Amino acid sequence: MTRDVQRVSPEDSVHRAAQIMKEFNIGSVPVVDGDKLVGMITDRDITVRSTAAGKAPETSRVGDSMSTEVRTCYATQSVDEVLTQMGDVQIRRVPVVDQQSHSLVGIVSLGDMATKQTTGIGQALQEISSPTDAAAKAQ
Repeated sequence: MTRDVQRVSPEDSVHRAAQIMKEFNIGSVPVVDGDKLVGMITDRDITVRSTAAGKAPETSRVGDSMSTEVRTCYATQSVDEVLTQMGDVQIRRVPVVDQQSHSLVGIVSLGDMATKQTTGIGQALQEISSPTDAAAKAQ
């Protein structure tokens, strides 16, 4: 798990979120209100919900483009549980929140797990990378 996580607030501009993504070479940033996780904003959110809708990045707020349905995990969960969750919903990163306060304490990525453990990584990667039913039908 990475503990020193870049973050934005719902009131930050989409431009600021994009700058963080560029600076740290990341595709998603947790959105926090204080320390409490309230969403995630991804490069895809910026492209589809903001830019494609004609919103100006300097004036559009993160809270208007972020995803609010965020899968999280706890630091006490097993690697297998988190890998299964990642595969089930096809995500590569999961915010880690405190079980009591639900404040953001870190983020865990498929890459983090690959460097620490090899069991289950192949299956999770296959599930994450497989096209969804909707994507397969569109082809």
